[in-house]
Amino acid sequence: MQFHPHSTSGKHASGTRQRRSGRLAGAAAAVAAVLGLATLTGPGAHAADNPYERGPAPTTSSIEAPRGPYAVSQTTVSSLSVTGFGGGTIHYPTSTSDGTFGAVAISPGYTAYESSIAWLGPRLASQGFVVFTIDTLTTLDQPDSRGRQLLAALDHLTRRSPVRSRVDAGRLGVMGHSMGGGGSLEAAKSRPALQAAIPLTPWNLDKTWPEVTTPTLILGADGDTIAPVASHAEPFYAGLSSSLDRAYLELNSATHFTPNSSNTTIAKYSISWLKRFIDNDTRYEQFLCPLPRPSLTIEEYRGNCPHTS
Repeated sequence: MQFHPHSTSGKHASGTRQRRSGRLAGAAAAVAAVLGLATLTGPGAHAADNPYERGPAPTTSSIEAPRGPYAVSQTTVSSLSVTGFGGGTIHYPTSTSDGTFGAVAISPGYTAYESSIAWLGPRLASQGFVVFTIDTLTTLDQPDSRGRQLLAALDHLTRRSPVRSRVDAGRLGVMGHSMGGGGSLEAAKSRPALQAAIPLTPWNLDKTWPEVTTPTLILGADGDTIAPVASHAEPFYAGLSSSLDRAYLELNSATHFTPNSSNTTIAKYSISWLKRFIDNDTRYEQFLCPLPRPSLTIEEYRGNCPHTS
């Protein structure tokens, strides 16, 4: 908007004209102030709008990097000191200057130990989360049991762990591999307050999940012969409500065990999903919408752009 005050001629402009010019100048200043305020509260002013935002503005490089902006510490949790799950390792940002963080618990799969999903701990924590990679009560536990154990781990993390003061108990999520991935769906079904779920090459005898209201990103693998996507990951995704924030990412040239070692694609989209839904950080929507296209690492991607609350 531009203002064009009347020009005055001669040495002695009338008082009325001077007052009009003054009012117009004041109006122009007011408009400039409003425009300045709009700049401060527009797209770039998320920190003021969103108290859960953590870390600098993301880039493709920053979410694909092996480590994010936060230095990370860890503490071991003995199975003898907990109930309902098998202990594990808590990974957390060392700094306390940003306040509390959202948190995620991660379960291994059938016959596997915490070590099989340990790489996700420091990788996610360095992006601004408290991450609990757990062992299960036995390596043969089924998905429903693993779901309960993920919730028990979150309860321990927020109520009794030595880092509980660093965790925002209202912003929690779950992840898991194989039967642990099936367990993350069970956990989301049981506890709708969860903010995000990410099953990794998941396995479960239950194929439909209309009860789940937690934003869910399912990762399958095109070469999975243990939990083939046609009978697990794909029907799990299809069984979620179409009104839910949901996505299905099928890894290209991957196997059931791809999530057991460091993987840039898994990390990139897991970070983006957790940031968007646990931290409500819309800066990460750029990696989820428009939907990612097939590539050397992505066989297929389905879903909807995140709903704006």
